[in-house]
Amino acid sequence: MKRTTLFLAMMTCLFVNGYAQRGLNLKDLNYSSREWKMIVRSSPDSFLTTPLARQFAENVLVWQRNTGGWPKNEAIHRPLGGDIELILADKNKRNDSTTDNDATIIEMTYLARMWHAVGDSRYKEAFLKGLRFMLDGQYDNGGWPQFWPENRGYQVHITYNDDAMVQTLRVIRDLRDGIKPFDGLVDESTKALLDKAFHKGIQCILNTQIKVNGKRTVWCQQHDRETLAPAAARSYELPSYCSSESAQLVRLLMELSNPDQQVKDAINGAMEWFDKHQINGIRLERYQMEDGRYDIRVVKDDTAGPIWARYYDLKTEEPFFCDRDGIPRKQLSDIGHERRNGYGWYSTGPAAILPLYQQWLKRYGQ
Repeated sequence: MKRTTLFLAMMTCLFVNGYAQRGLNLKDLNYSSREWKMIVRSSPDSFLTTPLARQFAENVLVWQRNTGGWPKNEAIHRPLGGDIELILADKNKRNDSTTDNDATIIEMTYLARMWHAVGDSRYKEAFLKGLRFMLDGQYDNGGWPQFWPENRGYQVHITYNDDAMVQTLRVIRDLRDGIKPFDGLVDESTKALLDKAFHKGIQCILNTQIKVNGKRTVWCQQHDRETLAPAAARSYELPSYCSSESAQLVRLLMELSNPDQQVKDAINGAMEWFDKHQINGIRLERYQMEDGRYDIRVVKDDTAGPIWARYYDLKTEEPFFCDRDGIPRKQLSDIGHERRNGYGWYSTGPAAILPLYQQWLKRYGQ
């Protein structure tokens, strides 16, 4: 059985029926960062009072940097064993705390859930330390970098990549509004700070939206912290119109109550851009090559739903794909096997928010 299939079957059995009742077969865990995220998001409340859940929480405390944040792509729940000394030795690191790839967001969520479940004050203290890290990282313009308090190169840019800023703003909003599992964790004075941070973040999103002849379109994955212009990140992440992250930014804007005209224009402009730039009649196909390796290709399919390229050129507005050489190319097949298979070059995110947009229009109009 493939690892993914085994993992999903295990999660269905254990999470749906409850760890406390059935117990956990530790040998079934693959100790991946993806598994850790699913445990945090999908485990029932009944699991949170078990010894295993508390052990996971102890791991969260160990992994927390003195900055208040956490590093990314770590299986926080894995047995630490002899690695605990190495992890503790990294406590003072100031350049790997981030909200990228769900880091810090997922650990704060778990601490909030555990505090409600067992009432351990250490979990609340660690959560609030994480919140201080989150608030301290916000620029005056309302955005957040990829890493802080220390960063380098493209990490200083306002980062929408992997929905880092969207998720940060959702935590801030839910804390302000007392939405589970973030209810009861902060006082009224802190809620006032959260409200200010949230509105600054929303204004940053509006201020960075790319305009063409005065009309709002979508966003880049990252924007310059000084000029707010689209900015480059890794060699294959060029300044561009970006469909995937932009869809999530629009989703967040549609969640605002009583949107003003600026917000309405931002949402409508982005949705019009999505409509104009959708690609029809193709789908992605994964196949096995003669040498045994797997590859991905674009095939024609008239029955396929709309899809969007991840990147569109800022001048021509045409899709492009890029290898580690930093040279944009017109076809996915034009880049090498490693980047072609190691990155999400297409997105269906705009299609996923279309029903929400139709509901939003009925409520708020143009």
